[in-house]
Amino acid sequence: MDISIVIPLLNESESLVPLHKWIHKSLKKGKRDYEIIFIDDGSSDDSWEVISQLALSTTHTHGIKFSKNFGKSQALHAGFKKAKGEYVVTMDADLQDSPEEILPMIDLLIDQNLHLVSGWKKKRFDSILFKNLPSKLFNWAARKVSGIQIHDFNCGLKVYQQLVIKNIEVYGEMHRYIPVIATHAGFDRIDEKIVQHQARQFGRTKFGADRFLKGFLDLVTLWFINGFGKRPMHFFGFWGTLMLTLGFGFTLYLGLDKIYFNPEGRLITQRPEFYIALTTMILGTQLFIAGFLGEIIIRYKREIKRYNITETTHEQNP
Repeated sequence: MDISIVIPLLNESESLVPLHKWIHKSLKKGKRDYEIIFIDDGSSDDSWEVISQLALSTTHTHGIKFSKNFGKSQALHAGFKKAKGEYVVTMDADLQDSPEEILPMIDLLIDQNLHLVSGWKKKRFDSILFKNLPSKLFNWAARKVSGIQIHDFNCGLKVYQQLVIKNIEVYGEMHRYIPVIATHAGFDRIDEKIVQHQARQFGRTKFGADRFLKGFLDLVTLWFINGFGKRPMHFFGFWGTLMLTLGFGFTLYLGLDKIYFNPEGRLITQRPEFYIALTTMILGTQLFIAGFLGEIIIRYKREIKRYNITETTHEQNP
């Protein structure tokens, strides 16, 4: 199998048939074997019925249905697990990603021996105020924090070597940071290609203010996890030591001052330094406990079932 196209979706029944035809028309030119994997992330419309019909009509189309909406990252995880292609493509199902870009992106991946090629929708047809400007701000922050110089982390159209998607863990809402996750896993040969953006034809956008805020919070989380996720005591232990040292310093100062320099002065409990010392020592102890708990959780963590698949389309022999 040459190419696997992984398409997570939520309530996109109207766009699935046109998208399927468009993909087939685009890839037929390259004479490559391919498969299309639709992941229905708990749609409430007729998306699964459409996927089932497409899977029955062609041998290269497969479907996975979740029992409820688990999120795009979980849908990508399920699609990556099923993908068999040497090159894996991700794209959205809303017809805003053009399948015509797939083969040129794969050619770029091969020619430059890259791990990942990310699409860059340089010219967009979305709301300037409510989507374009927040997206530019978000991408600027992502570049500064991650050090990866691509312009469009949010672009759903990406191409990977199979080795990459089989060795990275996409979880939570981290799908927009796959280039960052891949880099931290050692797959750092990343480039981008300007791709065409299509105006939405059906349905409603899933983008909103809550996703914008969550994006920044996820970025901070990813920075912390990649920096200290394997050894949380390095982070919590450092700040715990700093707090305890500060607390012991104030305690020593109060004790020496009361015994040798100012024995007739105010009671220690009437001085603000006492409460500073008490607070910092409590904080230091709590930070150490948090570090120990983090180490224990990492050491004894178990595999957790992340989503429930209620149905899949049946495999057909060509």
